[in-house]
Amino acid sequence: MSKAIEYYSTFDEWGRLDREPLEFQVNWHYIQKYLPKTGKVLDNGAGPGKYAMKLAEQGYRVTVTDLVPRLVGIAEDKAKELDLSNQFDGFHIADARNLTVLENEQFDGSLMMGPMYHLQSEHDRDTAIKELYRVTKKNGIVYIAFMPRIKHVLSSLLHPEIWKPNDNMNSIQKFIRTGEFNHDDDGRFTGAYYFNVEEIKPFMESHGFETLNLIGSTNIGTLLSKEQWEYWKNRGEDEFTQLIELLKETATYPYVLGVSSHLLYIGKKRE
Repeated sequence: MSKAIEYYSTFDEWGRLDREPLEFQVNWHYIQKYLPKTGKVLDNGAGPGKYAMKLAEQGYRVTVTDLVPRLVGIAEDKAKELDLSNQFDGFHIADARNLTVLENEQFDGSLMMGPMYHLQSEHDRDTAIKELYRVTKKNGIVYIAFMPRIKHVLSSLLHPEIWKPNDNMNSIQKFIRTGEFNHDDDGRFTGAYYFNVEEIKPFMESHGFETLNLIGSTNIGTLLSKEQWEYWKNRGEDEFTQLIELLKETATYPYVLGVSSHLLYIGKKRE
């Protein structure tokens, strides 16, 4: 995980969610829809704490974990800056595969919005989900982000110069088989794993969760260019609001999951 730590030690993840707000807005819509109205929530792999701060603002008791010390520090600083520190039960530097800093069945809801992107071995993916299961209460709600494999194939075909080594068909064919991606260019998103969409629900259900939904966090919005987004913004606030509401609604359509850059699995821990 050293390359992932190195990458996120310099990457502006908070800024990314500000620059590309659709993912956050759609995810937050569905987090609110399923999460109990009160309780304790874990933001596991929280990054700089974008979701954690929103949860704290809504009155939840929040615990933050992340592998990257810099990001845990940013999250703690954000809580102070926003006068939300009293809503937090801890900020921990911890690997999603080893949450020994947390006791069993603590949380009414658990978010894991990033770790599954970078766990390339099946054993590590299993371990991370088992840890999330362990710390979540019975009937607790979990939210786990995945990246779909076919969307990265599409990205590689459209922009091969950006996604080396997927700038040739042999590499793309290998990626389709394995789901593993390691960028050739230093400092780029690397050490990544992409799921086949149809494998996500069975994977989670085999680990003791009941599926409530699987959504496309960016769904068809992924296909809009910067200029196309600007067109709808320039149509006025009402038109743009209607666009966002449309994208929230269509996030649940199963046939758009493959074009979404990020997916959100929503499940409940079975008793």
